[in-house]
Amino acid sequence: MSTFKGAGVAVVTPFKEDGAVNFDAYENLIDFLITNGADAIISCGSTGEAATLTDEEQLDVIRCAVSAASKRVPVIAGTGSNYTDHGVHLCRGAQERGADALLVVTPYYNKTSPAGLVRHFTVMAAAADLPVILYNVPSRTGLNMQAQTVYQLSKIPNIVGIKESSGNIAQVAEIAELCGPGGFEIYSGDDNNIIPVLSLGGLGVISVLANIAPRQVHDLVTKYLEGDRSGALDLQLRALPLVRALFAEVNPMPVKAALNLMGLNAGHYRLPLVEVTPATLDRLKAEMTAYGLLPDEQNIVRGVTES
Repeated sequence: MSTFKGAGVAVVTPFKEDGAVNFDAYENLIDFLITNGADAIISCGSTGEAATLTDEEQLDVIRCAVSAASKRVPVIAGTGSNYTDHGVHLCRGAQERGADALLVVTPYYNKTSPAGLVRHFTVMAAAADLPVILYNVPSRTGLNMQAQTVYQLSKIPNIVGIKESSGNIAQVAEIAELCGPGGFEIYSGDDNNIIPVLSLGGLGVISVLANIAPRQVHDLVTKYLEGDRSGALDLQLRALPLVRALFAEVNPMPVKAALNLMGLNAGHYRLPLVEVTPATLDRLKAEMTAYGLLPDEQNIVRGVTES
């Protein structure tokens, strides 16, 4: 049984103006996401600004996500670290707080060799009795995990899948080839590559876009998996201009701005992240309006004038 199929949401972490975690806003956001089609909640990933959280805060955020989800969908907790013992502590803490699975990123900054990756993930997988999803995102970590390394790790019983954010579809294909069909879960980590990953046997996406469009991302994956390839392709292509706007600046700066535009209170950032530029905000407004997430103010004005 797979950890999830469909649209997993890499949820932002709302902060108050003084920098404290806004747990009420976090609960409300998770309820909005699940009510509108999210298939899994990913707490404390890159989009959740986990790098700025203390260990206590991170585990409290995971506990809050578990409570807010209330068993409606699985909660996957980000517990990766560039120090293996620290990651072990987070994995154990996430299990104690009720997480359903773990998302574990490759070591960053100090990085390591392929042999070091195997040791690192083997130790972390042994730290908790939960499914582990590997997370490969070389644009953030400076380290790309090769397909052969993923294959070695796939032999560990509770390492069940990977979130692939390399942008290298040939590498995803090699992972699928080595790990075999149906036995290893592959999730797109890029909203612009959902269909290519699904076409290689992927089960879904861990999505930034789904913070603001959970139903649309759910429908995209569901259509593809149920055989409506044309319908899924339409949804993928229609989303691309908005996806580009969401990554016009460093994630999660634009998606938090987008959520705030929708009145969903994603709150503030922690330094070094800051507010997006006025130009990016205008671009977000335009693309969100075109996508149907914000009202078309020009049409509203026209309607009032004509009446």
